[in-house]
Amino acid sequence: MIVGTVLLIAAIAAAATRWRIQVGRGEGSHSVLVARDPCAGARDQAVRTRIRVQVLNATRKQGLARRATMFLRDCGFDVVENGNVLPARETTVVYDRSGHPDWARLVASIFDRAPVEIRPDSSRYVDVTVLVGAAWHPPAEPFYP
Repeated sequence: MIVGTVLLIAAIAAAATRWRIQVGRGEGSHSVLVARDPCAGARDQAVRTRIRVQVLNATRKQGLARRATMFLRDCGFDVVENGNVLPARETTVVYDRSGHPDWARLVASIFDRAPVEIRPDSSRYVDVTVLVGAAWHPPAEPFYP
């Protein structure tokens, strides 16, 4: 009886060791999912340049401008204003307000390559305006315990 128990434990330990070696080498059906960072290319330039962004919710979904604001701030952008705007839109659009289309394209790249329109407005204190459309789905909120 004792010999059978010892053999069973040894077999389980050997199987576990083999499984750990296979997973460590990437073999077998076990894989680790790595989420891509949507801010990867933008974070350094946004922090270095201090791009001021206005975020406007162009939908009937409550809180979408706030979620987009948090998302852009996590990416290093300086969101100075958020709010709502009518009429409602299905797609997100990014407006270049300060004559820096590369900054607007940088913001648009975070919103799934949203279209960029040049709409200069010297009376605004922002470089880029984002009209968040209903088709944009914010990423999951981070968990801060």
